[in-house]
Amino acid sequence: MKIYDLQQVKEMAGGDDDFVVEIVKAFLEELPPDINLMREAVENNNPELAYSVAHKMKPNLQIFGLELLENIKRLESWSKDRVTRKDILEDVSLIEKKVLLACESLKEDFQVV
Repeated sequence: MKIYDLQQVKEMAGGDDDFVVEIVKAFLEELPPDINLMREAVENNNPELAYSVAHKMKPNLQIFGLELLENIKRLESWSKDRVTRKDILEDVSLIEKKVLLACESLKEDFQVV
């Protein structure tokens, strides 16, 4: 079973396979740097930046079927809900792991470098 699901991506593309490839490429270009920035924000105790990055990533994670919405929501609300940084780091690790696995799988499946 794949870690990602392209159903929403394909619906957006309306049968245009080239558009699907472009969306995949955009995901592969944007998400790894965002993941790094998210980790840095949490490690540097910067909830505002963590919120911004998590909020930016959320639509991409959703359209690729990565079930990380609860983790992203916790990260977004970190500054308000008084969640501990340790708990947030666990969310970051899970998000990071799933996104990087999805990236590797997408690269392989779409033969994108």
